[in-house]
Parts: sequence; C-alpha cells; structure tokens
Amino acid sequence: MPLDTESLGSLRIERSSATSGGGNRVGLYISIAVVLLVVAAGTWFFMRPKPTEVSTVVAEADSSGPSLGTSVLNASGYVVARRMATVSSKVTGKVLEIFVEEGMEVQKGQVLARLDPENSSTMLTMAERELEASKRNLTEIEVRLADARRNLERNEALVKQQLVSQTALDTSRAEANALAARLAASQAQVKVSESGLAMRRIDYNDLNVRAPFTGVVISKDAQPGEMISPMSAGGGFTRTGIATIVDMESREVEVDVNEAYINRVKSNQRVEATLDAYPDAPLAAHVINIVPTADRTKATVRVRIGFEKLEPQILPDMGIKVRFLDDQPAQAASPTTGPRIRVPAVAVQKVDGESYVWVVSEERVERRAVTVGPESEGTIEIRAGVNSGDELVSPVVQGLVDGGKVKLKDDNNS
Repeated sequence: MPLDTESLGSLRIERSSATSGGGNRVGLYISIAVVLLVVAAGTWFFMRPKPTEVSTVVAEADSSGPSLGTSVLNASGYVVARRMATVSSKVTGKVLEIFVEEGMEVQKGQVLARLDPENSSTMLTMAERELEASKRNLTEIEVRLADARRNLERNEALVKQQLVSQTALDTSRAEANALAARLAASQAQVKVSESGLAMRRIDYNDLNVRAPFTGVVISKDAQPGEMISPMSAGGGFTRTGIATIVDMESREVEVDVNEAYINRVKSNQRVEATLDAYPDAPLAAHVINIVPTADRTKATVRVRIGFEKLEPQILPDMGIKVRFLDDQPAQAASPTTGPRIRVPAVAVQKVDGESYVWVVSEERVERRAVTVGPESEGTIEIRAGVNSGDELVSPVVQGLVDGGKVKLKDDNNS
C-alpha cells in the first residue's frame, strides 16, 4: 500500500515555530524576575531601618586627681589679697630715686624710694639753729639770774646792818624774780625748739618711703623726677603712690553665692578650689566666714574662703571655681586613680542598679558599663569605663542597639 506523502507531511514539526514560542516565554520570565527584583529593592530601600538620630557630648577630664568629696554647691569667684597697699609718701616732694621693680620681694621697713631732700634739709638746718639760739639765750639768762641772786643776798645783809635802804633791797628782789621768770620762758622755748627740730627730722626721714609690711611689689607707679604727694594735687602731673605691695600670705578667695543656696554653706566647710589657669590642679580650702550682708542688686551673699596651703601659682585677681563639699571625709588619693571625668547625668543610663553609657564610634554605638561617683548640678562623675575624649550619647534616647548605626543631629555641638 503506497504511503500518503501529504498525510506524512502534515505530521512534521516545524522547528522554527517551536523555537519562536519558547523564546517568548523565556523573555517573559526574565522580565518578571527583573520587576520582582526592582520591587524587592524598592521595598528594602523604603522599609530598611533608619539610623537613630542622637546628640553627643565628649567626655573630658575634670582634674588630675580624685575628687575631694561630694559637691553640694558650685560657685566661681576671684583670688584676692586681704592685705594690699599703694604706698605713698607722707610729704609732697620730687622723686629722687626708686629702689624697687615689679615682682620684687620687700621686707617691712625697707626703703622703696627717696624724695629730693633739698627743702627738707634746709628746714632741718634752720630748726637746729633755732634750738642752738634758744639754748644760748637760756645760758645768758641763767648767768644774769645767778648774778641777780647774789646781789639780792648782799642787799639783804646790808639792810640788816642798815647800810642800804629798803628800796634798794626791793629793786634787787624784783630783778631776781624777773630773771627767774625769763629763765622759765627760755627753758620752755628750748623745749619748743627741740620739738620743732624733732618734727623736721621726722619730715626728713619721711623722704625715705618705706614698705609698711613684708610683701611683693606688683606695681611701680612713679618714676624719678615726678612729683609725689599724699593727696591728689596738680592734676595729672602729681602722683599719689610710689608702688603697690601685696602681702602674699593674705591670699584668699571671695565668691558670691546666690542667696537661695546660702543655706548650703557654713563656716569651716571643706571646699575644693580650682584655678581657671590650672584646671588640672584642685586645691584644698575651707570656708573662713560668710559676710553677714546680702547684695540686693545681685541677690548674692559674699563668702570668704581660705587655702589650706598657699601655692606659688595662686596670684591675686585670678579667676577660680569652687566646690562646696559635704561632711563626708575626703577620699584617699590612689596612684592608680585616673583623671576625674564628669559628664551630663542624662548621658548615663541606669538599668537594674547598673549604669551604662553609649559610646559613639564611626557612626555606631557601643553599650558600655561604667562605675559612677557623686552626682551634682546636673553632672555625674565617671570613675571607670570611660576615657577622656570618648564621644557619648547625651541624652540617652530610645531605640539604641549595641552595635547599631546612629546619625548625629545637625545641631549637635560635639
């Protein structure tokens, strides 16, 4: 039976048609996959967790040693010298020599300067001559009085013998009495001349301007050739002071405490003082007394504070910060104790009695356990766990995860 070629041909598979249909399906699959990837990427981009925005603060060392105690009040003031004087002369004159410079130590009674002695020496010579003339006049009167008394004695004897009249005797007696009175006046004049000479000598000695107490010269206020006077005279051409001296043993601190907190201060209270110029060197001090008056314009009360030990770096008029401490005994210093670090209290997180801080590094945070000390005035002392220079989250916010990413706020000052 012959084969039907047309029937067989109808059963043939066209390869081009099969290939064309399969290619369309693969392209469709690829397109769907791309769309799914784009959708997934977009979803991840919009749904990914955003970094937590935080503000930070840098931990800085407050001092090089351990705290002397827990602070109950902080204040600021200045170092003052209770004994300071601008030394002037007692008399008006021209400055001849000055023997001091700024920074020199002087002893009580030491000559600081000398004034021109020309006028005073002339007055002193005149007083000496007046005294000499008074003494010579006194000697003359003494001689004449002695002669008058001898003459009186002779006349008294002659009157008894009736050789002279009573009138001659009375005349002799009157002359002797007059000379005795002149002698008393002359003796008084000699004393006046002696007093005048003593005053001139004092004035002459006052030409040497001397230090009233032991101290340090902090200001030289006159130069040789200038006029000096104990009173302001002659406008700006007359000086009223030679030099200013400070008794360095009288240095102390004066601070103004708000009257609302003065109840936290008492006499002999322990104080930790820190000079602005030496922030790493706290000084032990104590309250001397509270000045019993308030400043109504500032609503403050002045407190005087004395140093336990006067150090050379403490200079008058230096700015200083003080911490009034509680009654607890001071902590013993330890060689292993590092710098005292104080941070805002809001930078410390407390959970179940444990304290933590969040340290920021390379836009990630690390939860770190710390040992804390006393808290006062919105700050807290970190005794262990934080190094100076570490950047801490402050204040602590919700959503922080150990190792998580963070973003600093635009207004962050750290």
